[in-house]
Amino acid sequence: MNQPAFRRLVFISILVFSAVSFAQQPVTAPETPKDTISRIFTGEFSERPSPPPRWFDGGQSYITTEAAAGGHGRDLVKYDTATGKNREVLITAAQLTPEGASAGAERSGKMNEPLQIAGLSWSKDNQRVLIFTNTHRVWRTNSRGDYWFLDRTAGKLKKLGIDAPEASLMYAKFNPDATRVAYVKKNDIYVEDLASGSIQRITHDGSDLVINGGSDWVNEEELDLHDCFRWSPDGKRIAFWQFDLHGVGDFALMYYLGKEREMVTEIPYPQTGPYPVEMQVPYPLAGTENSAVRAGVVNADGKGSVKWLDIPGDPRQNYIARLQWADANTLLIQQLNRLQNTDNYLLADAGSGAVHQMWRDHDDAFITIGFGGLPEAQPIHEGHQFLAVTEKDGWMHAWAIDRNGHEMLVTRGAIDIAAVGIEGVDEKGGWLYFIASPDKATQRYLYRSPLDGSADPVRVTPENFAGTNGYNISPDGKYAFHSFSSIQDPGLRELVSLPDHKLVRMSSDSTEYKKKIAQFLTPPVEFFKADAGDGVMVDGWMIKPPNFDASKKYPVLVNIYGEPASQTALDRWSGNGTLFHRYVASLGYLVVSFDNSGTPAPRGRAWRKAIYGAVGVLSSRQQTQALRSLGKMDPFVDLDRVAVWGWSGGGTNTLNLMFRSPDLYKVGMAVAPVPEQRLYDSIYQERYMGLPQENVEGYKQGSAINFAAGLKGRLLIVHGSGDDNVHYQGTELLVNKLVELGKPFDFMTYPDRSHGIFEGPGTTVHLYHLLARYLTEHLPAGPR
Repeated sequence: MNQPAFRRLVFISILVFSAVSFAQQPVTAPETPKDTISRIFTGEFSERPSPPPRWFDGGQSYITTEAAAGGHGRDLVKYDTATGKNREVLITAAQLTPEGASAGAERSGKMNEPLQIAGLSWSKDNQRVLIFTNTHRVWRTNSRGDYWFLDRTAGKLKKLGIDAPEASLMYAKFNPDATRVAYVKKNDIYVEDLASGSIQRITHDGSDLVINGGSDWVNEEELDLHDCFRWSPDGKRIAFWQFDLHGVGDFALMYYLGKEREMVTEIPYPQTGPYPVEMQVPYPLAGTENSAVRAGVVNADGKGSVKWLDIPGDPRQNYIARLQWADANTLLIQQLNRLQNTDNYLLADAGSGAVHQMWRDHDDAFITIGFGGLPEAQPIHEGHQFLAVTEKDGWMHAWAIDRNGHEMLVTRGAIDIAAVGIEGVDEKGGWLYFIASPDKATQRYLYRSPLDGSADPVRVTPENFAGTNGYNISPDGKYAFHSFSSIQDPGLRELVSLPDHKLVRMSSDSTEYKKKIAQFLTPPVEFFKADAGDGVMVDGWMIKPPNFDASKKYPVLVNIYGEPASQTALDRWSGNGTLFHRYVASLGYLVVSFDNSGTPAPRGRAWRKAIYGAVGVLSSRQQTQALRSLGKMDPFVDLDRVAVWGWSGGGTNTLNLMFRSPDLYKVGMAVAPVPEQRLYDSIYQERYMGLPQENVEGYKQGSAINFAAGLKGRLLIVHGSGDDNVHYQGTELLVNKLVELGKPFDFMTYPDRSHGIFEGPGTTVHLYHLLARYLTEHLPAGPR
C-alpha cells in the first residue's frame, strides 16, 4: 500500500470512528432522581435538630451551642431559663481551639479546628470544664477518646494524659473540688493533678484480662456500666469495679477487608498484611464461665493498697449491677445473683470493707432491667432514704427505703413506671416525676406522685400530646425540656414549666421537616387491638397504602421484634424506620406490627414476665394468632400473602414464624438473628431463660434452629460477619442446618460489619434495597 492511500484510509477511518463516537454520545438529559430508599437513608429526609440544651446552675439557666461569629465553630452559650434572656457566651469556639493541631487533626488534616464536643463536665463553680472529644467506639458506645481541660478564668486549654496515645482515655471525671481528674487508661485508673500536671497511677494490675474502672463486653451491654468508678464525696477515695476475665471463653472475630477494614470497624491494632485479622474477645455464652466481678476502694493519692469490699457470694455467680457512694464513708451496692431474680441492696464501709444487707428485692422470674427497672438508687432526705424501683407488688413502682430496710410505697395504683425509671425529684416541693401510660401501652406521659406516697399519681402531660413524651427535668424541678412525637408526627421540643406544663418557649417544632416528609404522612397509621389467644389482647398498628380500597385484599408485611428488650407497637416517630415502612406501604402493602406478651409494655408485671423460660415459643404463638385475628376483623387483610421481617431479636422471631407457622408466613427476611439461644451472651439469655443446664427443654423449644425443618416459604438471612453482639456463628450453624435439610433459602453477608450493619459507604442503602427487592420479587405488591 502506497503512502497517500494509507493516509487516505487512516483519515477516512478517523472520520468514521469520530462519526460513530459522536453518534453514540448520549444526549444530555436531566439527572435521574434518586430512588426513595436512597433518599431516606442518605439523609435527604433526616431531621437535623440542634443539640438539646443542658441544664446549668441547678436549672436557673441552660446552655446550648450556637454558630460562632464568622461561622467558624460553635460557641457555648447560656440563657436564663425563665426569661430566655441574659445571653452569655461561656466558652467561645476560639477558646476550644488548641494551639497547633487539634485532637486528631494531624490524622484528619484539619489543623487549628475547634474541638468537637461529645461530652462536658463542669466544676461546681462553673469555672472549670472537662471536654470529651475525638471519640471512638468500644463495642457499642463511643466511650474512648481525648479529654481536654479548660480553665475559663485563665482561658487555658490543656489536653489530659499528655503521654497517652490519641483517643485512649475513658470515663474521665473531676474530683469534687475540680482540682484533679481521674480516668481509665489501658484498664487502670489514673489521677492527674490539674495544677502541676503530675499523673498518679492508682491501680496497677490492669491488663487485657483484668479491667479496673471499666467493664467487660456483656456488662457494658446489659448493665450500663459506663460509670465504672466514682469519686467519694470528700474527694479522698475512688470506688471502682474490677472485672477479671480469666477463664471466660474467647470468641474469635475474623476481619477480612484489610486496610478497608478501618472504615467499618475500630479494632485497636492495625492490619499489617494481606492476611485476615483475628480478634479474640472474652465473651461468656449462656451457661458458661462469667467474669469475676468485685468492687474496691483506693486512695486517690495512690498511697496504700486497694480495700476490696467483702461482698458475699461467688464473684462469678453474681453481678455488681450498681455501685454508688451513700456518703463519704459508705457505699451502696446492688448485687444481682446469676439468675438475676434477686437484687440485694448492700451497704459497705469504705474503710473496713465490711458489708451488710440494707434491703432485698426478689422476683420469681427475673428482675427487670430497662423499662424503668434497676436504676441507681436515688438518695432523698439527705441520704437517709433511697428511692428504689421494683415490681414486688405486681407493678413497676417506686419505693422509699431507709438504711434499716424500712420501705414505703411512693407511686400507688395499677400504674407502671416506664422509660428510664424515675424522671426527676422535686424534693423541696415533695414530688416524684416519672413516665407512665396506664391506659394505653403504646404511649408515654409524665406523671407525678407525692414523695410521701399520700396520694395517687397525677398526669402532668396535657391531653393534646397524644403519643410519646420525654422530659429532661431541671435539678430544681421547676422546668423541663419536653419532647413529643407520635407515629404520625415527628413532633417538637419545647421548654415548659412544671407542674402546670405551660409553654415557656419553643425549642424546635419540626415545621420544615414535616414539609419535607409530607408525602409519607398519608394515610394515617391506625392502632388496634387483636386477640392473641388465651384471653390476651395485644396492641398493634397498621399502615395502609395510598388509594386504599377496602373491597380488595392486600398483601401484608409484618415488622416484628417480640423480645423483652423493646416494643414495636409504640406511638412514636422512629425516623428512617418509620419512613421505610411508609414507603413499603406505598408500593401496595399493608404494613403491621404487634407487641406480644413479654415485651416491655406498661401492662404490669404479669405481662412482662409471661415470657420467662419460653422466649421464642410464646411470641411465635401470639404473633401468629394475632395476625389471624386481624384477618378475621379486616377482610382486606390477605392471609394468603404474608411476609415478615425483623432485626436481632426480630430476626430471630422472623425465623420462628417462618419455621413454626409456614402455612401463614410465605416470605421472611431475618437480619442478624439468634437461631440458637445457647450461643447468645449469659446476662441477656439467662435472665429470660434461666441457665441452659437447668432449662434444657426450654432452650430447645425456644431456639428457632430446632424447627428449621418446617420452612416452606422464601427466606432471606442477612448478617454482618464482624457482629460482636449476635455472632455470625449462629447464622452459619443455621445455614448448615438448612443445607442438611435440603431447604432452599437466600443469604447475604456484609463483610466486617457489626450488629447494626451500618459501617462503610453505601451499606445501609444497600441493605434496605435488598429487603425491598426481596419482598417485591417474592410477594408482589398490590391488591386483588
